[in-house]
Amino acid sequence: MNVVGFAGFSGSGKTTLVEKLIPVLKMRGLRVSVVKHAHHKFDIDHPGKDTWRHREAGAFEVIVASDKRLALMREFEQPANLTVHHLIAELYDGVDWVLVEGFKDSDLFKIEVWRPEAAKPARYPEDPFVAAIATDAPDQLPVPALRPVLDLNDPDAVAQWLVENRDRFGYDIDNYA
Repeated sequence: MNVVGFAGFSGSGKTTLVEKLIPVLKMRGLRVSVVKHAHHKFDIDHPGKDTWRHREAGAFEVIVASDKRLALMREFEQPANLTVHHLIAELYDGVDWVLVEGFKDSDLFKIEVWRPEAAKPARYPEDPFVAAIATDAPDQLPVPALRPVLDLNDPDAVAQWLVENRDRFGYDIDNYA
């Protein structure tokens, strides 16, 4: 499998880029999974639903599945310090690409999503894991990129660059176990 991160500050366009890349990669016959970093306590379940009731009753894990979907919810009694590698290990291994949104400090090769209107510093000058920068303002990058600059508004071109450079994003979970 290939794994690429998308890092950038809130409002930079990470989610939109990932959302647009998924169907572009799927149209190329590739299976895509996503790992998304969430902050603090979040929920995908709803009060009153069976799975919510099981979690509230104290189940460590609740898995719900149908012939179309599977969801696993795990409750940690103490804060868990999960790395992105732990989460990737949870994924089905028949996937071609894993798009990781967030985890900006991880040791994954990533595309930095940068926009000047976010008024946040660029990470690429100090982060050796930034493989490319996706931006809608290449002429406003704070320092020379010294790596590929991709058009944030052209997911086809970003997907093409990823596919052409897939060897760089090869991932072997055994290296992180």
